[in-house]
Amino acid sequence: MHANRVATLGQLSASIAHEVNQPIGATLNNASAALHWLSKEPVDLEKARTALNRIFANGNRVSEVIGRMRALFKKAPLRKEDVEGLPLIRGDRVQLQQVIMNLIVNAIEALTSVCERSRELVITTAKGEPDSVLVEVRDSGPGLSSLDLERIFDAFYTTKPGGMGMGLSICRSIIEAHGGQLRAAADQLQGTTFQFTLPAQSNQAA
Repeated sequence: MHANRVATLGQLSASIAHEVNQPIGATLNNASAALHWLSKEPVDLEKARTALNRIFANGNRVSEVIGRMRALFKKAPLRKEDVEGLPLIRGDRVQLQQVIMNLIVNAIEALTSVCERSRELVITTAKGEPDSVLVEVRDSGPGLSSLDLERIFDAFYTTKPGGMGMGLSICRSIIEAHGGQLRAAADQLQGTTFQFTLPAQSNQAA
């Protein structure tokens, strides 16, 4: 029981650290930019103001992410609202944004090792069957092995040096909490495709 509690605490801590790391990094970058524009001669107040507004926005994002993470682990009811798409779905906008951002960042990181061919990141949305919305993020990176595909959604399993292996585990939890599914597939020639489906609004009402 003690080992389980320690493991759960570690998983929660890693989850929060993973999700807040990006907006904190953006905050530091914008703070550096603001100091730069304020030290110019003459001072560029407009660019400094833009950087400060981004700091404010990222601070709000950290607060929202932590609040949604707490709700997710407490299994609190999802805060659902209309999310525009084809067709309409209902979901937690911030949590779904987390999922899409994680998939995009992962794809970009996979593309950094590509030198001999074009780097492609394709994001598509479509109507899924039956009565669902399909979102796909596909990259032309090095792809994943069959072993990676089997374990890629396991907590603490990572293919990235220095990675914590929490991002995709969190993504799957969020999508499943919305009544959907998240899958990964290796393309035959190159790259990886991540797909998730979410039930359409009419299906949820039924």
